[in-house]
Amino acid sequence: MIKSKVGQYIAGRKFIQKIMEKPADLSEFKERPTPRLITGLVMMALSFVLGWPAVFALGFLAVWLSEPLIAVIGCPVTYGFSYVVFIIGALLARAPHYLEILTKYALQYFLKKILPEN
Repeated sequence: MIKSKVGQYIAGRKFIQKIMEKPADLSEFKERPTPRLITGLVMMALSFVLGWPAVFALGFLAVWLSEPLIAVIGCPVTYGFSYVVFIIGALLARAPHYLEILTKYALQYFLKKILPEN
């Protein structure tokens, strides 16, 4: 009963009708990765290697040398740099585009389960 009422409410939305009319296509994920995509993914992975391990190393170095300014200045700068590297990598890899495709596909799958059959 609740499922059918929720389904009827959702089915009446224009956004949902638009999504259901044009199904998402996952064929882009089967294509060979481009050099741009590979570069973006490598940069995203590199940002993880640069981020927390570098912050940990700078913190350790600051304690070992008794120089707190190493951590106070170095940690935010290093973490900010890794964030910038991640964002550039995500843009190179076209992450927003692929995320949109995956979100539409997941939403369609969910809606097919919840919406009443016509």
